[in-house]
Amino acid sequence: MTDEQIRQAIIGIINDINPDEDTSNLDAAVRLRDQLDLDSMDFLDIVMELRKRYGVHVPDTDYMQLATLDSCVNYLRDKMKDKALVS
Repeated sequence: MTDEQIRQAIIGIINDINPDEDTSNLDAAVRLRDQLDLDSMDFLDIVMELRKRYGVHVPDTDYMQLATLDSCVNYLRDKMKDKALVS
């Protein structure tokens, strides 16, 4: 997956978890939880969806690396390079 595909995958998961959120103007450098109404359960749902859809395991010690959209892409780049975008 390209960086843009990883971004779209994360945004797609967020939209599925909380369809009322407006993800059209996300600032990729700002913490997702500061921009969106995401609680800790929503965040865990994102992590679980990454595992379910893409087979990507994110240990709880790495959760802080998923704080922003940019940091998600940086963290997931190697883990998702051979994955296909799931819609």
